[in-house]
Amino acid sequence: MNIKHFIFLFISFAIISCNIDEKKYRFAVIQYFHETCTFCPGGDTDINDWTRNVPYVEGKNVLESSSYSKGFVNQASLFNDVEIIGINSPDQVFGGSSRSWNTKESFEHFMKIILDDLKSKLPVDGVQLSLHGAMAVRDVARPEAEIAKRVREIVGPNVPISATFDLHGNEDEEFLKWSDAAFVTKRFPHYDAALQGERSANFLYRSVKSKFKATTSTMKPGILTPTVLQWTGEGPASKIMERARRWENRNQDVYVSVFYGFPWSDVPDIGATIHVVTNDNQKLADSIANDMNDYFLRVKKEFAGGSFPMPNEAVIKTMAAIENGDTPVALGDYSDRQGDATWITSELIKNKVKNFLIATLRDENVLEELVKINAKKGDMFDYVVGGYTGEQAGTPLQIKGVIKYFGPRFGYEHVAVVEFGQGNVIIIVPTYEQIIRPSSLRFGGLNPDKFDVIVVKSRVHFRRGFDETGYSKTIMVVDAPGDFIGTTRLDALDYKFGPIKDLYPFTQN
Repeated sequence: MNIKHFIFLFISFAIISCNIDEKKYRFAVIQYFHETCTFCPGGDTDINDWTRNVPYVEGKNVLESSSYSKGFVNQASLFNDVEIIGINSPDQVFGGSSRSWNTKESFEHFMKIILDDLKSKLPVDGVQLSLHGAMAVRDVARPEAEIAKRVREIVGPNVPISATFDLHGNEDEEFLKWSDAAFVTKRFPHYDAALQGERSANFLYRSVKSKFKATTSTMKPGILTPTVLQWTGEGPASKIMERARRWENRNQDVYVSVFYGFPWSDVPDIGATIHVVTNDNQKLADSIANDMNDYFLRVKKEFAGGSFPMPNEAVIKTMAAIENGDTPVALGDYSDRQGDATWITSELIKNKVKNFLIATLRDENVLEELVKINAKKGDMFDYVVGGYTGEQAGTPLQIKGVIKYFGPRFGYEHVAVVEFGQGNVIIIVPTYEQIIRPSSLRFGGLNPDKFDVIVVKSRVHFRRGFDETGYSKTIMVVDAPGDFIGTTRLDALDYKFGPIKDLYPFTQN
């Protein structure tokens, strides 16, 4: 072989090697999530509720439309040989988790949008599903599993599918029949949503590189708990998740995901679930799943139990806190899933508490009236508000005051800020709105720092800004009288599809 032939072969080999090295692994990102309160009034959630803002989220925007997807993209972007492809996906539902059953028509509508776009962008080497886990659809028993199944039918048996979930999901082993891994938030509030997206990206990358062979195990402990008891700021919820983390830290290539479940979705796979993923080690996966299941059973009484003060008791404690200077007081109206309950506000008015902020109260009807009369700042306000979705919402309140702000906020076209009584303020919104941080209340001249009491419609998420930051000196989660949607009294709900007779605390076994 002469020198010319040698140089030619060397250059050819180098070109081929570069082409091999430059192969791009194409990862598709899909999102479809809803935390469905099937017991909530107001009728089924249809296509119009999903398309209030846009017909769907375009693929390029999907990549930055949720913490899960952002985390996934952030990690996957670090791999030079990965191309990230956003797939057209549904937007969020207007009203969020206060909305009831999704119609099958809406599910099929958006699945067609997703799958048509996915087909147009084939081939792909991996799929990321940004899901919730507690979506409920009429006549579709396990919608997240159905999503994974339909994606699997398109991409084929050898393309790894991974998903990220909220810990309130109601999944079982069906999901992992069609996907390869699930990554669930371990904190509530969900500080680690982006982290789970990053873990999913790492998993997919190692899978396409033939460095991870997903082997799974699933257990259902048979426990159903209200979401207010799932706060991971204290035990046993914190201890369950810490146990999962210890298993991950002690073993290489192990992912332990825990769903606490969502009791307000009346679905067949309701309740807590444990998903374990190992790298080709079934024995280890089964061992960890069994251990986590046993631990759940040991703490089930503590995990599924708990009570909170009623509005009258909470207001008396609030007045004592004000007297002692332990303000601001943050009251979490945990049981109100519709957003229009007036129990706490009524007690504050009844006891002549002053300088309180109600953030927020739902009343789309009053807002519509204000729009009709072209209301503006400085106008007098004299309306009956809230308490209109049924017995669980309490009594409508007559509020007389002055409009301090009327305009856009929280993504809505109109909200109203009304000052009344002795330094009191109420924020009226068109649907359930959960305030997580005081900073979101700084608008239209409103300053949350000036109030002694702030009432929010929240179970746990408000702890981010009011509790864990040290903002509020006094924190109380407040119950409401009666047996209805949202309380810890799950036996008041009329389950038709969930196997609650086999779940603790309905069964004492």
